[in-house]
Amino acid sequence: MVDTEIRSIVTRRVRRAAAFALVGSLSLAAPVLGPAAFVPFAAIGLLAALVIDGGPLFDLFARPGDHEDHTLYGLAGFSLATTGLALLVIVGFPPELFAGTVCLLVGGNLAQQAVSVGKTDDLSTTTGFTVGGFLSGTAAQLLVTPFSLGVNPASATFLAACGALIAALLRGVLYQRDDPLVLLSVGLVLWVIADLGIGISAVEITVAIAVTALLGYVSYALGTASIPGMVTGMLLALVTIVLGGYAWFVLLIAFFAIGGLSAKFRYEQKRSRGVAEDNEGARGSGNVLGNSAVALVAVLGYAATPDPVTLPSALFLFAFAGAVATAMADTLSSEIGGVYDGPRLITTGERVSPGTDGAITWQGELAGFAGALVVAVPALFLFEAITPAGAVLIALGGIAGMTADSLLGATVENRWLDNQGVNFLATLVGALVAVSLAALGGLL
Repeated sequence: MVDTEIRSIVTRRVRRAAAFALVGSLSLAAPVLGPAAFVPFAAIGLLAALVIDGGPLFDLFARPGDHEDHTLYGLAGFSLATTGLALLVIVGFPPELFAGTVCLLVGGNLAQQAVSVGKTDDLSTTTGFTVGGFLSGTAAQLLVTPFSLGVNPASATFLAACGALIAALLRGVLYQRDDPLVLLSVGLVLWVIADLGIGISAVEITVAIAVTALLGYVSYALGTASIPGMVTGMLLALVTIVLGGYAWFVLLIAFFAIGGLSAKFRYEQKRSRGVAEDNEGARGSGNVLGNSAVALVAVLGYAATPDPVTLPSALFLFAFAGAVATAMADTLSSEIGGVYDGPRLITTGERVSPGTDGAITWQGELAGFAGALVVAVPALFLFEAITPAGAVLIALGGIAGMTADSLLGATVENRWLDNQGVNFLATLVGALVAVSLAALGGLL
C-alpha cells in the first residue's frame, strides 16, 4: 500500500512537471511575438490566480498547499515571474536567451522528476535536473535562433551549461519550488554573461564541459565537496575555462584539489580536537564561494575589459592569482596547523585552545607560505605577464591575505561575520595587495 501511494505521488509530480514544461514551451514564440512575449504568460498567471479553482486542470497543476486555498499559487508565481522576464525583451533581453532560460528550468525540473521515479538520492536528482536543464536550454536557444538575432551554437551551449548549474545551485541552497526567484536570477545572470561577447568554438566548449563534469564527479567521489559545493565548483571552473582560459583554470583547480584534500589530512585527529570541517571535510557552496568569489569577479572583469590599454588585463590576472594564493595559503594553514599543539592568538600572542578563531601555529604558518608559493610558482610559467618578481608579489599577496584572515578571525568572526564572510574579505585583501604591489613595481 505504501509503495503504491509513493508511486502515485511520484507520477503526479512527473505529470505536473510535464504540464509546467508545456507552459514554458510558449517561450519559444518569443522571437515572433517580440515585445508581446509576455502576453501568454500574463494571461496564464491571471487565470491561475483568479479563475481556475478546481477541476482536472487544477488538479494537474496543483502543488502541495494549492488545494487548501483553491488557488494555483505555483503556476501563478511561475507565470508572473516569466512575465517579468519576458518584459525585459522590450529593453533588449535577447528573445532566444529568454526562451532558453524558461525551457532550461522547466526541462530540468521534468528531468529531475523523471529520474526520481527510479532514484531519489540527491546526486541522481541533481544530475537529472542539471543535464535535463542543459539540454533543454541549449535546444530552445537553437530552435529560436533562426527567427531572432541568434547566438552561435557554442555560445548557446555555454550559456545553457552555466544556467543549468546556477539553477541547480539555487534550487539546492534555497528551495526547490522557489522557481520564480530561480528563473529571474538565472535569466539576469545569463544576460550579463552573454553581453561579454563569448568567442569560443564547439570543440572548446565541449572540452570545457567535459573537464568540468569530470572535476565535479571526482570532487564528490573523493568526498572533498558536498553536492552544492560540487555544483558551485563546476560553475566556477566552467566560467574560468571559457572566459579566462586553461592557464587560469590550472590555478583554480590547484586550490580545489589541494585545498580539498588537505581537509582530509588527519581528519579524525582534527575532529577529536574540534577543528575539523563539518560533513567529513566535504566543502559546501558557501565555503567554495567564500574562497573563490573574488577570483570569479577577476575572471569576469578580465573578460569584460573592452580596452586592455586603459585597463590592463594584468590587473585582473594579479587579482585572480592573489585571491587564489590567499585561499590556498589560508586553507593549508588551517588544515595542517590544526593538528599541532600550542596555537597562539595572532593579536596578543597568548596560548589558546585548538580551533580558536584567529589562532595560529608556526607549522600552520609555514604550510600557508608553501600554499602561496604553490600558486605563485605555476603562475610564473603559465602567464607571460608574470615575471619572477610578479610571482613573488603574488605570494606576498597570498601571505597578506592569510594574515588578514587570522586577524579577522580573532576580531570579528562569529561577531559580525561568519567564516565565509571572513574568507571573502581575506581573499579580497590578497587580491588588492597583489595588484597594489604589481602597480608600485611597474608590472601593470
